[in-house]
Amino acid sequence: MSRHPEDAALIAVFEANASDLLAYLSRRVGPDDAADLLGETMVVAWRRVRQLPTDSERARMWLFGVARGTLLNHARGERRRWALADRIRSHTAEELSAAPADTGSEVRDAIARLDPDLSELVRLVHWDGFSLTDAAELMGIPASTARGRYQRAKAELRAALSVEAPLA
Repeated sequence: MSRHPEDAALIAVFEANASDLLAYLSRRVGPDDAADLLGETMVVAWRRVRQLPTDSERARMWLFGVARGTLLNHARGERRRWALADRIRSHTAEELSAAPADTGSEVRDAIARLDPDLSELVRLVHWDGFSLTDAAELMGIPASTARGRYQRAKAELRAALSVEAPLA
């Protein structure tokens, strides 16, 4: 495989500065996200390899500039995610405050006591609005298996709820 001269230069600059770049990113976002950002920095640098300066010090500064841009993009994304989470929390809080706290608690408790596969199936169908076929696909099981599990879940829920709150 033939490499362009810029490729070899970028590899050399990256190898010479990877640990410094990782430390730079770690000090700003912590070690968990730093490695991912280092990878993103490399991808961006690779896309812009033709802009790589030939002087080694300028190439180092260019690479740190790419890392800074990646870091700023990450920070913007984090702010957007936090803002979205805040909007979802406030929306959810409004919805939850509308109903009494114990409404449906016996049903939720009965679903929680089911086998995990059965409870997930019930939640997908009744809480998330998926068809039984779509729920089966999401769970990675055949539709016929989902139908059988759903029938079993209904029977177990019917039994659990009739004992807890007998119907008049």
